[in-house]
Amino acid sequence: MSPFTGSAHRTEAEEWRHLRLSLDNGVATVTLARPEKLNALTFGAYADLRDLLPELARDGSVRSLVLGGEGRGFCSGGDVDDIIGATLAMDTGELLDFNRMTGQVVRALRECPFPVVAAVHGVAAGAGAVLALAADFRVADPSARFAFLFTRVGLSGGDMGAAYLLPRVVGLGHATRLLMLGEPVRAPEAERIGLISELVDEGRAPAAAATLARRLAEGPALAYAQTKALLTAELDMPLSAAVEMDAATQALLMNSADYAEFHAAFAEKRPPKWQGR
Repeated sequence: MSPFTGSAHRTEAEEWRHLRLSLDNGVATVTLARPEKLNALTFGAYADLRDLLPELARDGSVRSLVLGGEGRGFCSGGDVDDIIGATLAMDTGELLDFNRMTGQVVRALRECPFPVVAAVHGVAAGAGAVLALAADFRVADPSARFAFLFTRVGLSGGDMGAAYLLPRVVGLGHATRLLMLGEPVRAPEAERIGLISELVDEGRAPAAAATLARRLAEGPALAYAQTKALLTAELDMPLSAAVEMDAATQALLMNSADYAEFHAAFAEKRPPKWQGR
């Protein structure tokens, strides 16, 4: 049992002290809300993210999620005073608990059954860069800059799953440079190497991310959930295992209400009414 506790075990917005949550017709919006600290993460913020994401998945009504930051940036990483100072006094067991907790946040982002859209403006550094990386989509404006700073503080660049995820998004060469050197990558280069899914006008990242999340929420949720699961599961599979998993998944989905609804809508020349089952 982790010694790091969050705010609650319910999805009501008022129960989460370290972030802000809103729910709107299938779209959950989670906002890191420490703008005076560039949304630096505390132990409590990590614990809230770890606990909230599975709660939203169990809730069943969430079809997509927007992850953003209040104020001048997305997230500047772990709070130096709250976390780095405290970790210097921890023993190895306590440090392992903490690092496992941060990894659980990334796993929760990757394993939740709905698409996650990161709305990135300003700095996304350290753990903040990994949170954005773990999302399914990264919508950013020209102010966005990503920096995987772990080696800059004397730690491995492979933190929170970064060495697993980043090469699969931008390739091994770019990932090696970003994780080894910890240099910031500004929006134009981030878009060029594939780190940004969509580059929008200044100040438009939250609205554009919300638009994408709404589109996803109104789409075939079961198909999206299985696509996300396969993208993660097949990263390390041989082709023979991957095509077999694809075949089994498609056979199941061909029995779904959404698949039948598509055919009915096509025949009736109308848009499908997706049910997510």
